[in-house]
Formats: sequence, C-alpha cells, structure tokens
Amino acid sequence: MKLSHTLPALSLALALTAPLALLARGDALPAGPTADQATTARLVHGYLSDSRFAYRPRPLDDALSQEVFDRYLEALDPGKQFLTAQDVARFAQYRTALDDAIKNGELEPAYAIFALYKQRVHERVAWARALLKQDMFDFGGDDRYEFDREDAPWAATSAELDALWRQSVRNDWLRLKLAGKKPDEIRTTLDKRYANLARSVDELKGEDVFQVFLNAYAGSIDPHTDYFTPRTAENFNLAMSLSLEGIGAVLQKQDEVVVIREIVPGGPAALSGKLKTGDRIVAVGQGASGEMKDVVGWRIDDVVALIRGPKDTKVRLDVVPAEAMLDSKPVRIVLTRAKIKLEEQAAKAETIRLPASGNQPARTIGVIKLPTFYQDFDGRRFNRADYASATRDVARLLRQFKAQRVDGVVMDLRNNGGGSLTEAVELTGLFIDQGPVVQVRESGGRVQVESDRDPGVAWDGPLAVLINRGSASASEIFAGAIQDYGRGLVIGEPSFGKGTVQNLLPLDRWPANEQPRYGQLKLTVAQFFRVAGGSTQHKGVVPDIRFPVTVDASEFGESTYENALPWTRIAAVPHMRYGNFAPLVPRLEALHEARVAKDKEFQWWAEDVAQYREERERKWVTLNEAARRAERDAFEAKRKARQEARKALGLALDPLADAEADDGLQAGERNVAEDAAREKLAEQRPDPLLRETAAILADAVNLLEADRKLTAQVLPATRDAIHWAE
Repeated sequence: MKLSHTLPALSLALALTAPLALLARGDALPAGPTADQATTARLVHGYLSDSRFAYRPRPLDDALSQEVFDRYLEALDPGKQFLTAQDVARFAQYRTALDDAIKNGELEPAYAIFALYKQRVHERVAWARALLKQDMFDFGGDDRYEFDREDAPWAATSAELDALWRQSVRNDWLRLKLAGKKPDEIRTTLDKRYANLARSVDELKGEDVFQVFLNAYAGSIDPHTDYFTPRTAENFNLAMSLSLEGIGAVLQKQDEVVVIREIVPGGPAALSGKLKTGDRIVAVGQGASGEMKDVVGWRIDDVVALIRGPKDTKVRLDVVPAEAMLDSKPVRIVLTRAKIKLEEQAAKAETIRLPASGNQPARTIGVIKLPTFYQDFDGRRFNRADYASATRDVARLLRQFKAQRVDGVVMDLRNNGGGSLTEAVELTGLFIDQGPVVQVRESGGRVQVESDRDPGVAWDGPLAVLINRGSASASEIFAGAIQDYGRGLVIGEPSFGKGTVQNLLPLDRWPANEQPRYGQLKLTVAQFFRVAGGSTQHKGVVPDIRFPVTVDASEFGESTYENALPWTRIAAVPHMRYGNFAPLVPRLEALHEARVAKDKEFQWWAEDVAQYREERERKWVTLNEAARRAERDAFEAKRKARQEARKALGLALDPLADAEADDGLQAGERNVAEDAAREKLAEQRPDPLLRETAAILADAVNLLEADRKLTAQVLPATRDAIHWAE
C-alpha cells in the first residue's frame, strides 16, 4: 500500500471488540480506558461546550456524536483499506451513543472499535504477504491503481478489499521493479514493509487510542481544536521553545531499531565524537550504574523518553556502529546531557546578489527564512535572558543586514504554519513604528486590538514578504499587517486561510496535579481580523504579485475543512499607511513577466507545478510496465537535459540531479546516512521563487529611485520613517 499517504503515525489508532478471540497470540490490545482518561474526557467536554472557553461551542448531542463517529473511522482508516461497509454497520449502535460515552467517561466504544480495526489490519497484512509468494505479476494490461480513496465508499465485501489490495501490492512491486530491484529483493522488501505495518499497529498504546478518539471529538468542533496527551503536550512545548535537554541527536525508527539520523552541532553527541549518522541504539541506561534497558523493538518515543533528561546528568548508550552487523557486540558510550537548541527551526539569513543589468545597478537583497513563529513560553514567563524568540532572532539578523548595507529584505514565510500570536505582533513591530497589528474577536463579540507599542523600527528599508499556500495563522497576521500598512510587497500565492486563534489549556491546572495526568487542550478561543477589517479565514492573504498556484484551494487550506468558520469582516481600526503600491504593481508585474520568460529555472518550476497538478487531478497511476517505464525514462531525460542546460547557461547545478527519481522505498527502508545526506542536499537546490522575489524587490527600488513622481504616489513624503528610495 501507499502507507505514507494512508496511515500517519497517530492516525493508526482506533477500533471495536467482538473479535478479540481471533487476534493472534501476543497481539495484545491496548489496555481499556483508565480513570484518568474518563476524567479527561469529561473535562474536555466541559470546555468545548462552554462559550466562556470555546469560540464556537457546540452541544454534545446525537448530531455531533455522528460526526465524531465518522471522524473516528476516518482517522482510523482514511483510505478505506481495512474496514468494510459490513464492519462499519456493526458499529451502528455507537453512531448516536458517543456523546453519552464522552460525557460519562465511558470510553469502551473507542477501544472496541480499535479491536476490530487491529484485527482487520492483521488480516490485510497477512493477505498481502501471502500474495507476495505467488509468481511474478503481469504488468502488460490496462489496469490502474486508484491511489486517492478519500471520497470512495467503504468496500462492500472482503473480496472488494482483496481487489484493492492486489492493485496496491502490484503498484508497490512495479515501483521497485522499475528501480532495478530483482524479484527476490522485492519480495523481501515488501514482506518486511507489510510486517512493519502490523507491528506499528501492535505498538499503539491506550493513550494513543484515547488521543485519536478524543481528537475525533475536538476536530468536530473546529479544524484547529486538538487534545494532547501529557507526552504529546510536552513535545509540542519543546518544539515551540526550540530547546530540550538531552544528547543532541535526531533519531529515526528503522525496522526494530532506533537509528541516529542526525547529530546536532554543539550537542553532547557531537562533542563526544563517538556517534555518527546510521549508528543504532540497542540499550539505554541512566547515570553511572542504572540498569541497561534493551530497547530493540521499542517505540521511538519511548526510547527518546529514556535518552532525554535533565542537563548535567549522565546517560549510557549501547550502540552498534552503522557499518557493523546488527548482532555485533555494541559499544558502550557515556554522555552528559545538556540543553540543546534546535537551530534547524530558528530564523536563518542569507543574501542574494543580483548583478547589474542595463542601466540598473547591482543589488544585494537580504533574506530571512522563518520556519515558524516560535517562543519559549516558560523562558519568557520567567524572564530568562536567552529564551527563544522568533522576533529577537529576526531583529539580530536585521542588524547584521544593516551593517552589510543590503538594498532590501525578503521575509520568506513559505510553509510557515504559524505559532505564537505574540511573536507575530512583535515581529510586525520590527517594521512599523507603533500601531495596531491585528484585531482579535472573542466568543462574546468583544474585539481586542493587539498593537506594537515599541517606538522605532529595526528595518526601515525596502521589504517584501514571500508566502505560499503553506503560510498560515501567524504568517498571515504578519503578511496581512505589512500589506495593510503599505509597508512592503507581498509576493507568492494566496496563503492557507487560517483566521482563528488557539490557546493551550493545561487540564491539570484545576486538579493541581504534581505530575501531568490529563494532558492539554488546544482550543479555538477567538478569530483574528486584519487592521483593515477583513479576515484571512478561508480567503487567506492575497499577494500583490502572484506566482503560479502550486496547490489548489480545493486540495489544501482552510477552505477544505467542512466545519471551518466562514469568512467575515469587522470595522477597520485607524492605522498608518506607509505606502500604496497600486501604481507600482503593474510595472513590477511587467518586469516580472519579461524576466521569467527568460528564466529557465522559473520556467522549469512552473512546468513541474503544472505536471504535478495534472497528476493529482488524475488520482490514479497505470499498472502497465511499458507505460510507466516510458514515463520514468521521460522524467530522467528531462532531468538530465535540465542539468546540461544549467551547465551551458552557467546556472547553479542541481545537487540531486543524479539521484534516482523513484527508488520505490519508504523513508524507513532507505540507508539512513544516505537519506539524511540527500535531505541536506535538497536544501541546496536552486530556488527560482526566492530569487525572483529578490529581483522584484530590486525592481521596486530601482523604479522608485529613478522616478520621483512615482515615488510620491507610492510613498507619501510625510512617511519619513520608512526609506524605500533615497
């Protein structure tokens, strides 16, 4: 199966009782609901049905119960590849009973559903593994594999599922065959893949079942309300703070073993010089003499929990080097834990040098890539000097750009899904001199204006904001404010369209538990509006200058959620207008179109986007080997031709041009060291969109410097705090 698309890690989690006796010995089900889970369910219901907490509360009744039921099954089996219509019908008694189950903390239905789901997974895996033992498949007909089953009905019978799985297994086999694998190697790879699928379901715990079930309820309230177990909440907070205490290694599960995928520079693992990518951790011990626990076969989050720990404490690892056989004698390594800064998600700077052209001078454009609006909430609360903050990091990078005397700055917010609302407001304040940034309307209708109150700006020069469909929430607050103030150009494609605000509510705070027991609720508490009054909900931020759309709004974004809040608007609030780019945009668009018509990298990107959209729209692939081989050969020829063209034109080469187009493998099946290296190389690939954004910003500077009349239209003389043209 195309499991990477159908069974995300936490979505593997739910099912129902009757067939317990049919489960293979050793395939124990997660324990039933606990008293803490029953309490948690009642707490979550209390908050989500109360307008004092939830922005759009909904009564938990039979109608909502049916939505929870459907979402639960969708989380369980999104591709409708395991359960049949008959299975779903067996659960009909629960369709209007889940409301009472949640209110009363009687969660047995969730575990009952999980039991049958788990059985069906084992049955399907056994069927697929048996299919691999037959003679090689024939790939000469006109069969096709329908990979998009999101809107498909449940299979009527097991025989119908057999037919679906046969096509899926054939597709997996064909991919590996086209990648040059021999039949025996293909069988071994796929047999292990399907066995790992069953094992991943076996590893699920009661807390996983509970979290996915409760999220079926939370997600029925609105798309951005979520429940986190204590462990998930801890990981979420660590990700936002960009720090943790441990050894400084990124881990990955491969078959039964946890493997080191990346060593974090400056961390204990890196400083020891004793660990490298691909090494396998087989046992973990605490301190100088704690028991060495064999972790082969453990879930990766359980292994991570053992390795993490307070700074200045010791942890012992038994490691099998990457080059050794797994049954080789491990090496004992002792490390002292430290505080690790997760620099990978921090703001990063680079510069783009645009050469002189015609009568236009050379320009240097500074770029700040911001993956998320991070903030160490605890660090800020306790006023720690070095707490992580997107705004503080961007301010530091802007000071560097001023010292370098760059001609303009691009804020690259592509695929930045948001983060801290406070950071969005304060980051905007680096570019405007005091004033409102975003309006926040609470459930009762009260509107609060969040403003930048710090005088002065960190950057008063030319500015552009680059966004795409993956730019959401805090990214949209920032981009929308920059656009409403006329402070900079917004370039790219329309953003995600998430116009709601979420707060984290620790469920342990009322019982005042010493140790987390109930987790956290991320619930929608407000809707935000731009200072001009419009919402970004559904519509997103529409750029001043648009690039071709990579992902259609019907496929990705707020508009794809059935229960998303509608678009609306409220009154604008008074705010400064630094500029009006309307007179400038047509001239910038003309220069942009003329340039990209000659820009090979941009043209190739546009071609790839069009091809991707065409293939996504088709929703199937042929199982005819000759046709697939022809497609593969055409792709390889196109890639080689492009690399030769780069050489001829003196363009930067694609570091992945020689990588295999499709090796037929999933992430956990590849050589970890090689896969990690390939991932790093991907970051160095040519980025025509970023370069074109820099060129558009340079065009704006050139036009405004050359045409004082135009400058007077675009940038009124009364706005001396901002200097686009000297």
